[in-house]
Amino acid sequence: MARRSLPFLKDLLSRSSPSRITTRSVTYMHRPGDGTPRPVTLIPGDGIGPMVTGAVEQVMEAMHAPVYFEKFEVHGNMKSVPQEVLESIRKNQVCLKGGLITPVGGGVSSLNVQLRKELDLFASLVNCFNLPGLTTRHNNVDIVVIRENTEGEYSGLEHEVIPGVVESLKFCSERIAKYAFEYAYLNNRKTVTAVHKANIMKLADGLFLESCREVATNYPGIKYNEIIVDNCCMQLVSKPEQFDVMVTPNLYGNLIANTAAGIAGGTGVMPGGNVGAEHAVFEQGASAGNVGSEQILEQKIANPVAILLSSAMMLRHLQFPAFADRLETAVASVILEGKYRTEDLGGSSTTQEVVDAVIDALD
Repeated sequence: MARRSLPFLKDLLSRSSPSRITTRSVTYMHRPGDGTPRPVTLIPGDGIGPMVTGAVEQVMEAMHAPVYFEKFEVHGNMKSVPQEVLESIRKNQVCLKGGLITPVGGGVSSLNVQLRKELDLFASLVNCFNLPGLTTRHNNVDIVVIRENTEGEYSGLEHEVIPGVVESLKFCSERIAKYAFEYAYLNNRKTVTAVHKANIMKLADGLFLESCREVATNYPGIKYNEIIVDNCCMQLVSKPEQFDVMVTPNLYGNLIANTAAGIAGGTGVMPGGNVGAEHAVFEQGASAGNVGSEQILEQKIANPVAILLSSAMMLRHLQFPAFADRLETAVASVILEGKYRTEDLGGSSTTQEVVDAVIDALD
């Protein structure tokens, strides 16, 4: 959800003003054939995944959105992502995914990481922002965390050199720097901050900074700065509104995105996605730590907001901007009203009650 989405939130707050003049934005002139329904690969996932992706299916049907889903059963305890799933994503180029449980330790690798590697989804994007009506400790938070997705410690590139000695491989990727600055340029963002630990990791993180500095010279209209990850975490929890776009290596970005999500309202409301040159996978932006929660599953109180906003990002990616706007506006209005919220947002509503409220709020 880019900064271009914020005007509709402000617009929503001003609708009660009698002086407001209703206007229609400049029309979207589509190309012939743009309205043809697009196939999207759907991976409901584990735990609450089917519940929240089912919410997306209901809302898409209610909007008559020009997408249809090819659904596949994939679970985190599988040894690998089934080949037919990868073929579907390569064909459709777009996927919507629920959470997949990742085993801790042992010999089973993360299917989330496998997907990123197989499809070369090198950039992860998480938008952490304040939703009007949702009370948080900090206001005016609107941070986009862009992290490298296929290299570094978090990618699983590690091996045991000798018994008891494990080596983790870390690389530098210029393309993540290019993606971050291109994102900032296309979304009218003003500042890109590179997060690093080059004071200690002088070679690996030093190369990361060199790449960022070189790319920054091609974008003179965008302010560029750098911050050590330790200081970044402290600044993030004390004054998060100072940050705009943050570009990070793999592991740092995972931690920072989840911290920023907690500051801005919680992982249940933060959209995100993963993108490469040819494919994109959209999912809840910050870690779905409750994906396997039996209590949430039994009580049917999983928060669908994050995946709904991620699906709005998907609609915009597919060049269906009016449908994306309708969905974002409906979700924002439900949050603003405050009547239907799940327990993590201080309410007592079920997943279905939130979905029904979003459907009722659709233009």
